[in-house]
Amino acid sequence: MLALSAGYSLARPIQAAELDKLRWLAGCWEMRQGDRITEEQWMTPRGGVMVGMSRTVRGEALVELEQVRIETRGTGMFYVASPLRQATAEFKAAAVSADSITFENPAHDFPSKISYRKLGADSLVASIAGQRGGSTRRIEYPYRRVACVSAAP
Repeated sequence: MLALSAGYSLARPIQAAELDKLRWLAGCWEMRQGDRITEEQWMTPRGGVMVGMSRTVRGEALVELEQVRIETRGTGMFYVASPLRQATAEFKAAAVSADSITFENPAHDFPSKISYRKLGADSLVASIAGQRGGSTRRIEYPYRRVACVSAAP
């Protein structure tokens, strides 16, 4: 019984409240590069999950669309990405601090690492990294906070 109790304390389940460490990520974010606009939006943590989406357009043409969620389950926190026309992929949290989080899945082709780092109240950098074509590649997405736009009543 004592061994069972000791083992449980070492591998304690992640509680939904721990997701609150990512509250700074909630809201609407935007990156503009010429006529290319990437928008990312995250709901506040609730029920053990943060729900998000990302959309990239060039002019009026859709380039990328992705539904995402960060959820707690078992002994970990997971980033679950469902890109348009691609299989869903999961990445487990590898490092969490008050202003950053990194998720990893070494078995995934590219990316194998996804990170978010808060730079200030109104800016963050998201990045993806991994091996592609035999070399390490890293892409950064510098976002600025924008007002979340909703439909007019």
